[in-house]
Amino acid sequence: MKAEAVVFEDRSRAAFREVEVPEPGERDVVIEVAHSWISIGTESSFFRGERISGEVPYRPGDPWPFPHVAGYQKVGTAVRVGGAVTHVRPGDRVFATVSRIGGLFFDFGGHVNPAVTDGSQVWKLPDADVPDVAYSGAVLAQVGYNCGSRPPVERGDIAVVVGDGLVGHWAAQTLHRRGADVRMLGRRPERLRLAEEVGYAAALNGRLLDPAAELARAGDIAVVVDTVGSLETFRRLQPLLRRDGHLVSAGFLGEDGAIDIQTLRAQEITLHTPSGWTQPRMDATIRGIAEGWLRTEPLITHRFPARDAVRAWELIAAPGSPCLGVVLDWRA
Repeated sequence: MKAEAVVFEDRSRAAFREVEVPEPGERDVVIEVAHSWISIGTESSFFRGERISGEVPYRPGDPWPFPHVAGYQKVGTAVRVGGAVTHVRPGDRVFATVSRIGGLFFDFGGHVNPAVTDGSQVWKLPDADVPDVAYSGAVLAQVGYNCGSRPPVERGDIAVVVGDGLVGHWAAQTLHRRGADVRMLGRRPERLRLAEEVGYAAALNGRLLDPAAELARAGDIAVVVDTVGSLETFRRLQPLLRRDGHLVSAGFLGEDGAIDIQTLRAQEITLHTPSGWTQPRMDATIRGIAEGWLRTEPLITHRFPARDAVRAWELIAAPGSPCLGVVLDWRA
């Protein structure tokens, strides 16, 4: 069976081309894809050759993981449904994660159409007045939801989200929903402004001020969520964490993830290490998007026809790239 896909052929080289996908089985759903959402952080890391699997950094001597179909999230319409699948019917609007791929380094991928997907990785979209594209980044939104739901939070607790990328925004939205007083620490004014305009976080621009000095005036911090993989930033904020505070570490640290547990023990800091996705968290994330408190569309900054994926990656990889949320349109 043939499909079109976004393929990372080698380091820093993307292509839009035909690939082989397996014939669907009884447990599979075939999806006509409408939109797929690029996970800039994770996909860029693979694009640059920094990792060989989800949480495994590349080391000299490892096989390069190319070629492979990039990505892991999309929305569309179920057009064929295997007999063992009971929660989806042909014609349903659905969200899907990774789909089956043949003949490449990984036997799965995200940006592919049509998409042959195991039914366990397909969610029927709610009957809510929300555009389908809003759900197309639901796995990544789930990462932010996971970050924001891990630590205990009392109303008014100060929570600092390090990073103004997508995961940072969705972590901030989740913490705000739970009653936290959220501060977003980033370096991109246009991204920080989004959080303030929608109202889920106060902005701290690390280019313009000393965040530790600024936060020292705010009171004890209850939670630090690191979405960018910067232990240096956490160490600067750690003295401001209250006893029994929480560190949520979600950024990719490669081989630089060593942390001195003894320094955490002195303050009885709890470390959380969210990763991947689960069905209950995906259910909660999709529900949050449908309810309108988990906002995705305001974070879409660029849309490209899927056939222009190479152009999308040229812009994403450019120095000072303006991209935040990038969606591929498979119907254009």
